[in-house]
Amino acid sequence: MFAKKRYAEKALMKKTLNMHEESSSRRKADDNVSEGAVPAYLLDRETTTRAKELSNSIKQKRKEKAGKWEVPLPKVRPVAEDEMFKVVKSGKRKTKQWKRMVTKATFVGPGFTRKPPKYERFIRPSGLRFNKAHVTHPELKCTFNLEIIGVKKNPNGQMYTSLGVLTKGTVIEVNVSELGLVTPAGKVVWGKYAQVTNDPENDGCINAVLLV
Repeated sequence: MFAKKRYAEKALMKKTLNMHEESSSRRKADDNVSEGAVPAYLLDRETTTRAKELSNSIKQKRKEKAGKWEVPLPKVRPVAEDEMFKVVKSGKRKTKQWKRMVTKATFVGPGFTRKPPKYERFIRPSGLRFNKAHVTHPELKCTFNLEIIGVKKNPNGQMYTSLGVLTKGTVIEVNVSELGLVTPAGKVVWGKYAQVTNDPENDGCINAVLLV
């Protein structure tokens, strides 16, 4: 029984290692040069062909679509609605208290304008709005002050994601164009995901770790 359990653990470990190791399967193309003209479909072919590069990029896209990432903080404390929102009861709204003020840090887009008071259900205070974050690159061990593009996923729910609420564990998209990151194909990476690692409403700034 012990051997069977150990075998299952080792198999799982090997699978995980194989998944995470980089695409190292390179195959040398034939060096012998054929006489005569090369057909048009062979002109772009390089001397080395990478077998796994394409499949890896497809897997990465699937993971992003499913909203599953290897995140630094896999479990976070759930935030209750009473803690997230403060009831606004002013003027005639003493009987119908439907207005809420967001007490956490939020992100709103650059072209954001507030709705008229009659129609505004959620008030996001301008003092708690952030458009930049201190993002740490885990491999470079450096921190950069980058602009936030949007909120990808708040672990507390879809409503907080659409409101742009930034709590601990929220996955945000940041502008990494100034870092000069490139894809295996050679294209410049513009937006990348990062996870918030602190409580922004307490610290007055957003600290995040880049998901690489």
